[in-house]
Amino acid sequence: MNIQKNPIERLTQFGIKPSLQRIAVMNYLLKNYNHPTVDMIFNKLYASIPTLSKTTVYNTLKLLAQQGVIMEITIDEKNVRYDGDISQHAHFQCKNCGCIRDIPIKNIKTISDNEAGELLITESRLYYKGYCEKCKANLVK
Repeated sequence: MNIQKNPIERLTQFGIKPSLQRIAVMNYLLKNYNHPTVDMIFNKLYASIPTLSKTTVYNTLKLLAQQGVIMEITIDEKNVRYDGDISQHAHFQCKNCGCIRDIPIKNIKTISDNEAGELLITESRLYYKGYCEKCKANLVK
């Protein structure tokens, strides 16, 4: 499946009816790679859509995640984060500054049917934690 970068096409590709709010949230996720929280998205979009509510942002993100349009990231114990990139990749969180970044992985091993036994695996997540370049440099000073 070729994943669209256009927010309207991306929504319709996954069977979701585009609305002003859904398009705005999807567009934000496609253009920002900061793995935002509901609050971050709301704060960025509210100025341009004053009728937007946090509940609408939350419900939109839940719908998009349930339909597989975006990824829900739970690497941060305090907040759920969201990722518009649904390709196979891992996530890294800095233990000092809290930044979350994508880590491309060329060969993610998938579990075969024989290894899974009776399980039906529908998704997997791979998280790493440590120190980003900036924080790592500050540790060694």
